Amino acid sequence: MVATFARKKIEVLVDAPLLRRVRDIASDAGISRHTLLPTLGGGGDQGRWLEDQVTGGAGSKVLFTTIVDDDSAARFLSALKPILDEYGLIVTMTTVEVLRAERF
Repeated sequence: MVATFARKKIEVLVDAPLLRRVRDIASDAGISRHTLLPTLGGGGDQGRWLEDQVTGGAGSKVLFTTIVDDDSAARFLSALKPILDEYGLIVTMTTVEVLRAERF
């Protein structure tokens, strides 16, 4: 069996105009690797939303995702905390198993 290593996967659903700030917070927390995923739509407290490719702009949402060690995860989440409610960020964290620990 191949050895695996526990890491934290963090996902942040963020409005596109705020993405740079989230990336800067991640960088300040020592996180250099991440992936950005486009979103198609969803639903929440404010009702349904749908990505509008015609107008784009402020309504566009992006999923920022990263896999990191426990210490980096703690630093990142602590730094995100002050803007969670202000910007209505959706943040999830799960424990995942990775094969190459040195990459995360």
